Amino acid sequence: MASRESLFIGIDVSKQTLDVAFGADPHAPRETIPYTDEGVQLLVTRLQRLQPTLIVLEATGGLERMVFAQLLQAGLPTARVQPRRVRALAHAEGRQAKTDRLDARLLARCAERVRPPHHQATDEQRASLRDLLVRREQLIQMRTAEINRLTAAAPNLRPGIQKHIDWLDQEIRALEQELDNEAERTDEVRRKRELRDSVPGIGAITALNLLLRLPELGTINRKEAAAFVGVAPYANQSGAQHKPRHISGGRRDVRSVLYMATLAATRCNPTIRAFYQRLCQAGKPRKVAIVAAMRKLLTILGAILRQQKPWDPAVHTSAP
Repeated sequence: MASRESLFIGIDVSKQTLDVAFGADPHAPRETIPYTDEGVQLLVTRLQRLQPTLIVLEATGGLERMVFAQLLQAGLPTARVQPRRVRALAHAEGRQAKTDRLDARLLARCAERVRPPHHQATDEQRASLRDLLVRREQLIQMRTAEINRLTAAAPNLRPGIQKHIDWLDQEIRALEQELDNEAERTDEVRRKRELRDSVPGIGAITALNLLLRLPELGTINRKEAAAFVGVAPYANQSGAQHKPRHISGGRRDVRSVLYMATLAATRCNPTIRAFYQRLCQAGKPRKVAIVAAMRKLLTILGAILRQQKPWDPAVHTSAP
């Protein structure tokens, strides 16, 4: 086995077992452990004694989450890598076959050679928050569909549909409470959400959405932020033809959240409202004015996160 100072662990996760390679060397021990609460706890205890340099797991669509969370909570240096990175290493080594044994060893070699940065406990919490947000959106979509059906439904079907709508309302409220409780668990998440929530037009759920889906905000400049979200204007010309500029690309889910927040901000945020009205009065189409207001709001949010200071209308009225 490799020395304690250079021990790299690879864990290949399946539904029922964990295939663990205790080192990147071809002759290093490898074991198959039941993927149960007891099996994971025994593995964690063993790894704490070994003090590995790095543990690498392959992202498997959430199947690895339980063991990943336990490793992070135990303070073990753990990285979760995308399958394509592991496959790229396999191709570089001339290994095309895929077996559980090869994968566990390959993950250990990935830890040794690639050295992906290990995660923090907050990374797993962010994943949990994202799952809750996605589930809330699914329930909202179901509720919208049921509300649309209620209008055209036969009278004898309406009570059942209304009962389902009421149940969905309760589930959405429960999820929102769970999101709030989960966000309060970590100082970093709570602080960043409070900073974004201080901006008129940005609600608690919107602040959490932006925190989880645009974590770069506050560390990138306003042009990069606009490109990340997909609200950066691009030229649209060919030869002598000059067509109106357009937006494209970016993160659609973030753009949708920012759009709804901007609509609210044009009513309740004095800076965004004045900016939007000035553009409309100058003859800009409503959609153009809204997108410009989205960029303005995004710039303000980025400045607040960089400065670590809450919304101040005297300061942010003149934000670029």
